[in-house]
Amino acid sequence: MNAPSFASGPTVLKPELVDSLRALFGDRLNLTEAIRAQHGASESHFATVLPDAVVFPRSTEDVVALVKACVAHDTPIIPYGAGTSIEGNTTPVRGGVTVDLSQMDAILEVNAEDFDCTVQAGVRREQLNEHLRDVGLFFPIDPGANATIGGMASTRASGTNAVRYGTMREAILSLRVVTPDGRDIRTSRRARKSAAGYDLTRLMIGAEGTLGIITEVTLRLHGIPESILSAVCSFETMAGAVDTVVQSIQLGIPLARVEILDDVQMRAVNAWSDLNYPETTTLFFEFHGSERYVQEQVETVSELATGNGGNAFQWAILPEDRDRLWKARHQAYYAAVGLRKGCVGWPTDVCVPISRLADCILETKADLETASIPGPILGHVGDGNFHVVFVIDPDNPDEQAEAEALNHRLVRRALDMGGTCTGEHGIGLGKQDWLVEELGEAVETMRMIKRALDPQNLFNPGKIFSL
Repeated sequence: MNAPSFASGPTVLKPELVDSLRALFGDRLNLTEAIRAQHGASESHFATVLPDAVVFPRSTEDVVALVKACVAHDTPIIPYGAGTSIEGNTTPVRGGVTVDLSQMDAILEVNAEDFDCTVQAGVRREQLNEHLRDVGLFFPIDPGANATIGGMASTRASGTNAVRYGTMREAILSLRVVTPDGRDIRTSRRARKSAAGYDLTRLMIGAEGTLGIITEVTLRLHGIPESILSAVCSFETMAGAVDTVVQSIQLGIPLARVEILDDVQMRAVNAWSDLNYPETTTLFFEFHGSERYVQEQVETVSELATGNGGNAFQWAILPEDRDRLWKARHQAYYAAVGLRKGCVGWPTDVCVPISRLADCILETKADLETASIPGPILGHVGDGNFHVVFVIDPDNPDEQAEAEALNHRLVRRALDMGGTCTGEHGIGLGKQDWLVEELGEAVETMRMIKRALDPQNLFNPGKIFSL
């Protein structure tokens, strides 16, 4: 690979704005190339684009002051969480100021009796669960990465537990948001339901920072289950693994997690995490509930797996064994990229109705088997969502073109089956044309909302759709 080269967006900060931001934030305003490059990169194939500056607020009031200063000088503002940015969601395509919320990491309130909590946007998922453990509660949304809660809200994240506990859409009760005109608003109260006006909470969830900067999040929590069992089961065929999942869901079995990894992904995981699982299509399960209820779930799913060509379950009962198992699953992306030295990952995802899941995965697998580049399959198949990671040489345009063609056929396939172009990565830069294909005239309604709330187009411009 060549040495990295960085592009800067067209914005150059006015000296007056730099002076204003330095007066507000002191050394929490950073103009160095290294920090700017860190905040202009992603974990995907998108080119690094440098913001003009990075600011580290510590409070909602800081964010309000920052927004007012930037808006006064017509300068773009890009919210930044952990920086995964799979679809280029935080790439500062017009330059401007990246707002790194990592120092807003306070857990403000835990209401154990109401099963909810309020946190600042920079709180990490693992940090929150560590804090909640002593009160017998946990926050179930697990996208794999140790993401920030604000970033998870902005991209409508889900992950391995979504099949039972839902996505961020279901997990969030209320948000505190700074709007493009510098208002500090709360979208709702802590009540479990409300019919009071427009649902501004849902409007902001998944907006990728284009309509407001989320600074605080009030979340639903759940009790830690009495019994938790994890298991791994390898299958003779991809069809047998998918059928086991579909049949389990159709029988109403409340699987807490069920993840699929194909043979290519299992080979990568074994090498990356020093494991020795069979290198065939494999399901990773987790069961939650009382001991008796978990045992009933296990017996039923085991029977289904056996009937579909599955091997005996390998169990992970102790917490440390479960952690090791799921760590291997969560590192699957890095394992996939590790299949080819010097290459990068181009991850993509789709989601289809559960009844079409087998067709979509099997057709995708057949397509990938004829490709010249690796494309491991993995995913949260309990809710119809799966991923492909194309592993490409970034300096080889032919490989990039092949990945683009494979991705095109995958998304087209999912849409034709009544699915969506993205189950959890968001639109960002990478899937804007597919959003129009998927929703048609509804995208113009989205544009109208964007223009009304952000008439200067300064909040994360260039994302989700063009104006």
